[in-house]
Amino acid sequence: MRLARNPTIRSGDYLEGMLNDFVGKKSKLKPQKSASSRLVLVLTCFQFAFVVYATFLLYYMTPSTELISKPDFSWATKFAKQWTYFIIPPHVVSRYQEASNSLTPAEVCEIEKIDFEQKKSTDALMIKLKTELYEEVLQFQDKSIGTETLSQLMEMKSKWELKSLNTPKITVILNHFKRKTLCSQLNSLLHQTVPFHHVWVLAFGTPNEVSLKKIVESYNDSRISFISSTYDFKYYGRFQMALQMEADFVYILDDDMIPGRKMLQILSHVAGTEKYENSVLGSIGRILPFRQKDYTFPSYRKFRSKEAGLYLPDPAYDITVDRIVQVDFLSSSWFLSAELVKTLFIETPLTFMTGEDLHLSYQLQKYRNAESYVLPVDPKDKETWGDSEHRLAYVSETTVIFKDIVQVRDEQWWRALSTGYMTQWAKMYPQEIDALFYAHSIEEVKALSPLLEKFRSTAGKKAYIAVSGGTFCPCEDAATALNWPRSVCRERRFKIFDLGVGAISGISKSEVPVVQVVYSSMRGLIKIHNPTVLIAVSDIDSHVMKALKMASETSTNGTTLVLLPRPSVSKVLWMADLRSTALPKWNKMHLSVNIITQNRVHSLARLLKSLEDAYYLGDEIPISFNMDTMVDEATIRLVNSFDWPHGPKTLRRRIIQGGLIRAVSESWYPSSDDDYGLLLEDDIEVSPYYYLWIKYALLAYHYDPQVSLPELASISLYTPRLVEVLKERPKWNATEFFKQIHPNTPYLHQLPCSWGAVFFPKQWREFYVYMNMRFTEDAKQNPVQIPKSRTNGWQASWKKFLIDMMYLRGYVALYPNFPNQASFSTNHMEPGAHIAAKDNVLKHDKSDFEVPLLKDDFRKFLPGGKLPPASKLPSLNLFNRVVSLKELKAVGAKLGTDVIECDSRETVVVDHQTGLPLRCASF
Repeated sequence: MRLARNPTIRSGDYLEGMLNDFVGKKSKLKPQKSASSRLVLVLTCFQFAFVVYATFLLYYMTPSTELISKPDFSWATKFAKQWTYFIIPPHVVSRYQEASNSLTPAEVCEIEKIDFEQKKSTDALMIKLKTELYEEVLQFQDKSIGTETLSQLMEMKSKWELKSLNTPKITVILNHFKRKTLCSQLNSLLHQTVPFHHVWVLAFGTPNEVSLKKIVESYNDSRISFISSTYDFKYYGRFQMALQMEADFVYILDDDMIPGRKMLQILSHVAGTEKYENSVLGSIGRILPFRQKDYTFPSYRKFRSKEAGLYLPDPAYDITVDRIVQVDFLSSSWFLSAELVKTLFIETPLTFMTGEDLHLSYQLQKYRNAESYVLPVDPKDKETWGDSEHRLAYVSETTVIFKDIVQVRDEQWWRALSTGYMTQWAKMYPQEIDALFYAHSIEEVKALSPLLEKFRSTAGKKAYIAVSGGTFCPCEDAATALNWPRSVCRERRFKIFDLGVGAISGISKSEVPVVQVVYSSMRGLIKIHNPTVLIAVSDIDSHVMKALKMASETSTNGTTLVLLPRPSVSKVLWMADLRSTALPKWNKMHLSVNIITQNRVHSLARLLKSLEDAYYLGDEIPISFNMDTMVDEATIRLVNSFDWPHGPKTLRRRIIQGGLIRAVSESWYPSSDDDYGLLLEDDIEVSPYYYLWIKYALLAYHYDPQVSLPELASISLYTPRLVEVLKERPKWNATEFFKQIHPNTPYLHQLPCSWGAVFFPKQWREFYVYMNMRFTEDAKQNPVQIPKSRTNGWQASWKKFLIDMMYLRGYVALYPNFPNQASFSTNHMEPGAHIAAKDNVLKHDKSDFEVPLLKDDFRKFLPGGKLPPASKLPSLNLFNRVVSLKELKAVGAKLGTDVIECDSRETVVVDHQTGLPLRCASF
């Protein structure tokens, strides 16, 4: 690469003039001698010196000779240079060099011949399709971001106002190869209403370097520089040069763009407005393809296709730009701030052979939130046009039709769209999918594959996967791991996204490039597809996890990041059966495990072992131990040494013996409406799937906004084998009872469970207030007497008060129902506060209470393999009879013994924040 050198010698008069000048000056310095012999001697010496000097001077200054290319004559070169400065002063050389350059632009300029008319389409269908699409784009942009005419843009407040003489420094870069338009461009630039700071004329690998150089020199303007290289830096070279400039803006022009003389004024004014300051502006642009009916994207060159996109402006279809248009990328000219130019080189492009225009707009949006715009023109004033001779630009556009180039550019824009580029199609037609998976390695792809396939095979669900790509997780290898054809990585159809992380990170050992590209790409994909959840494995690289978290937090639709332990992925396939309205609440609930224990250390150890073996999906689960004052030493040692890896551990010990009623009711109190309490006595044991049941049920029946089940107050882990409230305690089999509906349907029951159950925060606050208002030591003094219920005589039982409240207010609990009453918890009926050892033998048959624990995935037992809709859940009253939820409320209201006296068709309404009763209301 070399800068333009001084003009070369064109005549022998140059040398003659210098010598005459030199002789004249020297003769004035020396006095005249009288002796003719001395004069002859001087002239002879001078003649000899001239011969020596002329020999070296001609060698040094001949235009066909480069000293640096003559290593064999280096000694002569140095000698000639020394004699040049010694014999003839530099100021004389400079004066005659300037005088020798007498060529004018008129003598060296060549004009591009345009001997053809602007192409006009006669295809009525294509004109209709293109016009319709353009109108749709304009209507959308006018509503979403607002579009302005040229006059409206010039009326906007700008940092660069011509009338205030506040103009920016603008460096113009002209890239030339063979086209004969340089003089036209320079003439236009020299007459701009806002002057340029510098013009750099680039000639990389062109056969016309000499003629281009002569043209630049003929203008004799120090602001215009010529930069050349025998190496062709292709389309990216001009942007690389722009990194070196010292200006506010750079205006890069193809050799087919001849701007009107007002162009720099318009560009700088618009770039100085608040709305468009973080933008790249131009005169020609493209809108990339739209999705077709078969869910694929066509080539941007597909013939007779509306979905192929737009070229703007497009004279062939009479499409002019009279309002500013946001486009997917600009062509032929780019006006942007010097700072934004750097963004082009954050990621290595697919190829350096083509596509710099798309790569620039893609990188600017991805990393700087900068958009690309085609400026409007005044059709009556060519001085406002960025391409005053559009036929030249249109020729360039229509020549890019070679198969290989089209394929490369198709691949390039598809890669951009697949890595988060918000094209106009994506903005106009925002997508909604259920899940977007991310895998940083092939092992992570394999771990996530069961859940991904479950989502994709579930009717009405959409799920895609993004992989890091490059050396981390090649797309083709990921497709193989998913049992997909490798061709999915090349199809223009949404399924798998290759982020190409290696394109930015390379061999870098720093985590910064990886975090940057994962965050930027995933942020874009989330904006395009609006996934309900973003799913990854919980042991993913910590830096990548941060990038995913940041990306999900930018979602305007509330995308939830779900991090799953690898062993748990296959256990949560029911996730795909949840409505998309429930999935965002995945991380919203908070469950705490609250254990009531005293002196059954072996029972407690068994319970703790079962809790440790359960699946928790990476959620934080606090655990608390609630001990009465009589707790034994062995129990204290066990709870102190117990290590709980899933959350904080809390120990509570009463000073005064409180008994079971206080131990249970005071073991937990909700801190928020999303805080749920699991109460477990120490003789309970749980299934490994107990937490999955709780989470699934909460999401399906409580957190789904499309489900209305305000009566649900609790979720039981246990399935009873007896009708507990009847004096006879008859045996009862839920599987047999519901076989006409479905033998294993879950059901709603008015009876709360005390052998493993989760209680809801709002109803638990109600229960606290209710029990406080109704607590009596003598059960006979309790005003609530439920007909035919043996609970009326229960003494000092927290469960009795909860049964009363649920009966009066029509609340229910959700129960599981599996073969042989297999459950998520079981009661081992060991001696304790309620069941003395003697009573346990005489009055209780252990087989009536101890049920098998579920050790396998419970989904296979559910109706259709999933929880039924809430409207399909059967509901039972306290005595195991099928009644509607409305009937349950009616029966409770009819009893009329709640804490507030209400009409027989009304129930008590409470303040769910305090639990205090407010008023009566009809149901």
